[in-house]
Amino acid sequence: MLSKPDPETLSDLKNFSGSLAQRVYQSLRKAILSMTYPPGSILQKSVICDQLGVSRHPVSEAITRLAAEGLVDVIPQSATKVSSFSLDEIREAMFLREALELAAVGRVATHHSDDQFARLSRNVRLQGLLADDGDLDGFYEADEEFHSLIMEFTGYPKVSSVAATVSLQLKRARMLILPEPGRPAEAVVEHETILEAIQNHDPGRAMAQMSLHLSQLIKRIEPLEKQHPELFRP
Repeated sequence: MLSKPDPETLSDLKNFSGSLAQRVYQSLRKAILSMTYPPGSILQKSVICDQLGVSRHPVSEAITRLAAEGLVDVIPQSATKVSSFSLDEIREAMFLREALELAAVGRVATHHSDDQFARLSRNVRLQGLLADDGDLDGFYEADEEFHSLIMEFTGYPKVSSVAATVSLQLKRARMLILPEPGRPAEAVVEHETILEAIQNHDPGRAMAQMSLHLSQLIKRIEPLEKQHPELFRP
């Protein structure tokens, strides 16, 4: 049976920037990607309007955008619900992400400034502190930033936006495995190895270590289909 998420879990629009529709979109998107609104959750426009204090138009515009990203399914004359996971789509996203990240880290290992390396190094140190403190939310954000920085440092602006788009389903599924004991500390070690290869200007090793790091993610996501069948498409 599909669930109706608590609308009070939506973030206040004051936390976002842009047009009204953009802010509504960001609030709903955050709830979906964080698994606050899990797959199968029904989105009721009237309830969302009441909580966010907006009319139906910006909510409809936001839902249309989320549907285009594959995060919600709009069923005419029926309901709008958060889309279920598809293991095939997750594997495809992983394939695309790996292709982008390997090319990116190879380029960054070959060409990077001292300032860029310092930013990556500070990020990895922060990850270690957050992992030690058991701050999963903080660690997740720092981990995401590490990969985003590598994309940014390629010097190609479109790389980051493409990577963010193909990783949407991965981000959602990853929230299910974050509590796995010991994994944050393991990820920090893997990032340290990648960072060392970048420091040594060794693109081959950087790409090999990134590939190894990313392979850990799909290994942990694949069993979720049996562990949480209600979240996946039949």
